[in-house]
Amino acid sequence: MSAAYATFGLAPAMRAGGVRADGGYQVHRDFVDFLVDGRPLLFQLSDLDAVSPLASDVPPAIFTAQVRSLLLESDAPLPDDRYVIYGCPECEDLACGAVTAVIEHDGDDYIWRDFAWQTAEHADLELNGYHGIGPFRFHGAEYREALGALLADSGPAPARRVLLIGARVALLAKLAAALRTIGIGADITRDADGVPAEELRDYGAVAFGPTVGEAERAAVREAFARAGVEVTCVEGLAPIVPLLVAQIEHALDRSPLPQRRLTRLDATDGTAGVEVTSPCRVRLTAYRLDRLSRPRTQELFDGVLEPGSHRIPLDGRAVKGASYVVARTSGSVLVQPMAR
Repeated sequence: MSAAYATFGLAPAMRAGGVRADGGYQVHRDFVDFLVDGRPLLFQLSDLDAVSPLASDVPPAIFTAQVRSLLLESDAPLPDDRYVIYGCPECEDLACGAVTAVIEHDGDDYIWRDFAWQTAEHADLELNGYHGIGPFRFHGAEYREALGALLADSGPAPARRVLLIGARVALLAKLAAALRTIGIGADITRDADGVPAEELRDYGAVAFGPTVGEAERAAVREAFARAGVEVTCVEGLAPIVPLLVAQIEHALDRSPLPQRRLTRLDATDGTAGVEVTSPCRVRLTAYRLDRLSRPRTQELFDGVLEPGSHRIPLDGRAVKGASYVVARTSGSVLVQPMAR
């Protein structure tokens, strides 16, 4: 098999959830992504919204079976020795479409080849093959070590949870409901006093309401420090639920900056500056409170951007009075106040 050697690795990744302006939502998914030569393989698939089979919210037995399948310790789940590499983040049904590939041994090496978009039992390589991707040859020891580490850790990391702290119970209840709807656990409290350390370790972020004073915030940070937990603290920008969800999604992103699609956002009255690392769809949304403190939403941009830095002109009427801009790709979220 003529295939160039490539390095194989794994890295935490997420499919960012969110609450849309029309009331719909997108589910949050944490998963383990495949790194080929140090870059997420998913990024080679343009703007595909998908997750690997190594997701944190699948039962441990299924997660283990997925890992052993990739190690070729069990039969391929699809005909022609094909394995699912990325699938639908909402239902994981093959009918929705999946990226599949042949995985095979060549001596001690592992080879991934014949990548295709598959929606039925058999893949049509001529019609739906990813002809510019692969084949990849991985050294057996490196490949087994990376996947074997997942087995040694006894399965995936637990799903993310967020601790919401503040006195505005009605707002926090709406925020908690929105987070739970997209698959993020959320609990509400006034402070973290007396919470056992093992419970604090379940949280990936803490979100403070605007009424929480600095002394109270410092006490919460100290409680997590005593528990040995590195937690990201979120200062709520405004009482707008979709905006707060975006802030929390960003706080939960643990992937290294070079392994993110969206790496920079700035916004002024007339333009937004966006930087992406691979071709992807970017959506810009503005949020503000009107004179009666009612939340308002305005879609500013929705299009596919090539890698690099971009200045996106914004409709002056659309951003009039806008306070915050949210940029989204399928796996990254950034939030910035509108500079004036």
